[in-house]
Amino acid sequence: MFIYIYLMLFTTAKGKVMSSIFYEVSTRTSCSFSAAMQRLGGKVIHMDATSSSVKKGETLEELLMLTEQWRMKETVKQTLTKCKVPGGRGNEKHEGEEMSVKMERRGCHTVAVMASYADVVVLRHPEPGAVARAANHCRKPLINAGDGVGEHPTQALLDVFTIREEIGTVNGLTITMVGDLKHGRTVHSLARLLTLYNVQLRYVSPPELGIPMDVIQFVASKGIPQERFQSLEAALPETDVLYVTRIQRERFNSQEEYDKACGLFIVTPQLMTRAKRKMVVMHPLPRVFEISPELDSDPRAAYFRQAECGMYVRMALLAMVLGK
Repeated sequence: MFIYIYLMLFTTAKGKVMSSIFYEVSTRTSCSFSAAMQRLGGKVIHMDATSSSVKKGETLEELLMLTEQWRMKETVKQTLTKCKVPGGRGNEKHEGEEMSVKMERRGCHTVAVMASYADVVVLRHPEPGAVARAANHCRKPLINAGDGVGEHPTQALLDVFTIREEIGTVNGLTITMVGDLKHGRTVHSLARLLTLYNVQLRYVSPPELGIPMDVIQFVASKGIPQERFQSLEAALPETDVLYVTRIQRERFNSQEEYDKACGLFIVTPQLMTRAKRKMVVMHPLPRVFEISPELDSDPRAAYFRQAECGMYVRMALLAMVLGK
């Protein structure tokens, strides 16, 4: 039985390819998706804005169209191979010329943006709503890996999974979000997802970086209690999950204003003496100085375990969209 489950899990994506398209720099999201796909037995092709025709002015819609065209080409190649038709495997040059003519007749571009076909596309883009717009031009499953200051749904899924792994439940918890809540897409998605549970939400941030009103209104419409705090010390004692986000320097007019804001929201071992003994500290990473490195050895520091959970959640998501 164990061998059967092992083979089922690690061959779920055998013969499948994931296109990883990132218009923004990414470490954890990109790497965890790649690791997830490869652990499922699949392969990954990567594209970023610095190594593609995006630098030449190619649009998001054109890129996705080309991805789909290359998928069609590879599907035809496999069919020719299986049927032993001339132009199949063993006659790649003839097949390549034949396919180029067919694609040109269909009005397709001849420049290869993606070197192979895509069974699933993972997309990150700096513009809010870009992934939804891209979905209209992509016939394959498309996963949102973050769209600007908008949403980051797979991060929210792994955050909820982490909370359940660490505490055992999500219901009945007080969850405090701290930092840049205005531009932090992770908290936007997490707050919305948490409305499926019986929780209380607390927000701690500089006044100019508060949680967006549309998120507050959505959460309120689901009957979830919300409360704003100016001080982390005041919000911490009743907190079960402390979700820390980075405050970004570019959002402030001066270094002095930035330093002042950051100084109010640094999680240190001394501050954590005010917290519950059974609670967790989470962070979507990367951190700068909002969490002291001395806290890493505290059992309540869950952010590295949280990052690992991301791979398992994305494995499950890929298995679902690939039909397994």
